[in-house]
Amino acid sequence: MHRLSFPILSLGPLLLTACIPHQAERGEAAPAPTPPPRLDADASTVKLAEPEPVWTAQQVVANARMVAASTYSVQPGDTLRGVGNRTGAGSEAIARANGLTAPYMLRAGQQLAIPGGRYHLVAEGETGIAIAAAYGVAWRRIVDANGLTEPYVLRRGQRLLLPGDTPVHAPGIEQRAAAFRIDIDDVLTGGQPAVADNTPKATASTSPKPLPTNMPIAQPARFAGSFAWPVKGTILSRFGPGESGAKNNGIDISAPAGTPIRAAADGVVAYAGDKVAVFGGLVLVNHGDGWVSAYGHASRVDVVRGQKVRQGQVIGLTGDTGYASKPKLHFELRKDRVPVNPITQLPPA
Repeated sequence: MHRLSFPILSLGPLLLTACIPHQAERGEAAPAPTPPPRLDADASTVKLAEPEPVWTAQQVVANARMVAASTYSVQPGDTLRGVGNRTGAGSEAIARANGLTAPYMLRAGQQLAIPGGRYHLVAEGETGIAIAAAYGVAWRRIVDANGLTEPYVLRRGQRLLLPGDTPVHAPGIEQRAAAFRIDIDDVLTGGQPAVADNTPKATASTSPKPLPTNMPIAQPARFAGSFAWPVKGTILSRFGPGESGAKNNGIDISAPAGTPIRAAADGVVAYAGDKVAVFGGLVLVNHGDGWVSAYGHASRVDVVRGQKVRQGQVIGLTGDTGYASKPKLHFELRKDRVPVNPITQLPPA
């Protein structure tokens, strides 16, 4: 069995391929070809309250094992997880293959189809993004292969089915860095660390104190408020397809560098960092009921993962980090992971 262990930190800044606004800004010339990533240290520097995202903290061992498709005869006292441990397949995959639903009661003599494939054994603290990077496969494909749903928190000992074309041997560091891409959806669905059963849930705090790397963020209460403008300024790029045909999943607002960025509504910070290269400094806030707001191109990020924020609270400062050609704020709203035009949810400017 070939095993490879490496820190995800070695990947360096990760690139985000979705949600890149290419629409020409008002008063500017027609859009030029997409610029290459800005690699100079000064251009990408963001002052952070929490220096690294949680997915860089946990080493991932590429320990996937091949399991042959088979049929298992349930023995007295068997549980679904026990069957998974005996066969090497994921208990969730077995349940889906056999149409089982919670509480997954089994009966002696029952014949269970064991789905074949390669399964990764999840360790405590591992995130979906780190696991996907370890195998050089898009995280969203692992989500689809396993039917993962909200709140996308993995558990220690869970076996994740890898897509069928996942490389048998984990690719080299350079290959992973060149091939692996994430977007905001990946951060929202694959940024939570795996936990052991019966792990107490974190309580959101208003203090900018980072959570332990093996603790998922607290889910906010139901969203019952409304959204406010995160900054005031001229809209440079609007939601939807631009003149080039590329879709902007949010809006871009002109603001002088150093302008305070304010939370659009109460919520809990899901991500605060600069490893998504296109947006530079980026904050994602979970508001509950499937609502998430995103704030990109920040020069300073003042909040940390798991921190509770209030509407109007300063969460950072505007800048031109990432692929921004001038100081501005890229702002998105998402409902159930689907981008929504922020203008329809904000008060008149």
